[in-house]
Amino acid sequence: DEYQWKGPFYFIQGADPQFGLMKAWAVGDTDNGDNEWGEEIKLAEQAVQAVNKLNPKPKFFVLCGDLVHGMPGSQWKKDQERDLKDVLKNTDRDIPLVFVSGNHDIGNTPTRETIENYCKNWGDDYFSFWVGGVCFLVLNSQLYFDSSKCPELRRAQDLWLEEQLAVAEKHRCKHIIVFQHIPLFLRKPDEDHDYFNLEKSVRQEIMEKFHKAGVKAVFSGHYHRNAGGSYKGLEMVVSSAIGCQLGEDTHGLRVVVVTAERVVHRYYSLTDLSDHGLEKELLDMLAKQN
Repeated sequence: DEYQWKGPFYFIQGADPQFGLMKAWAVGDTDNGDNEWGEEIKLAEQAVQAVNKLNPKPKFFVLCGDLVHGMPGSQWKKDQERDLKDVLKNTDRDIPLVFVSGNHDIGNTPTRETIENYCKNWGDDYFSFWVGGVCFLVLNSQLYFDSSKCPELRRAQDLWLEEQLAVAEKHRCKHIIVFQHIPLFLRKPDEDHDYFNLEKSVRQEIMEKFHKAGVKAVFSGHYHRNAGGSYKGLEMVVSSAIGCQLGEDTHGLRVVVVTAERVVHRYYSLTDLSDHGLEKELLDMLAKQN
């Protein structure tokens, strides 16, 4: 049924609640300074409350990685994950939660074990789902960042991705939209590689694959600032964090409206979204039957 287009809808994208980073960043010890996360709990609660108040309801709420700050095996990780789950339990039951794995969730250089632990805790590290004629793909971007300790898992994801893109073509989907933690690029497709984007040759290969398959947009986090650009009609959207900000943006969420022709998105501060909801322009798009 979800292979069929049924008219415009919207979803909410958040990224990097990252319980523990604010304290760690403030004290200048990002390895061991994450023993408090009261601020992040409040922000995540504010995010959930804002999403719950929205009318009409979003189709789903996706969190694009770095759910908590603690790396695999670190001292506070289990406590941070428990507290985040406690907050997320209050999400309206009619709004499904979608989780994307980030580098803090499975490690900068993931292993089979760290990925298995993540999957037990949060669900699959890559998967697809359909909503009203739109194909959504969730990817494990750490496998593109550094798969040296589990190359066979990278190959498995690549094979799976080819299959999913073929399925999307077969069902003549309206759009293909991708979620991953690490952006392909921050502003320009040919920018230099650093911690916040994917290595150039890997990036080029993925961008070409997405372009040929007609992928409309890639949504990510990781940067803790808003950014983005495009490659041959493929839009790269980088959303700032629910939690710790590393730039001038506010703690926020992105509203993404999907129409027959376009994917339109706006970043809202948590306060704005909670107090005012969606602006009229977006509501009008949702009201149009096409």
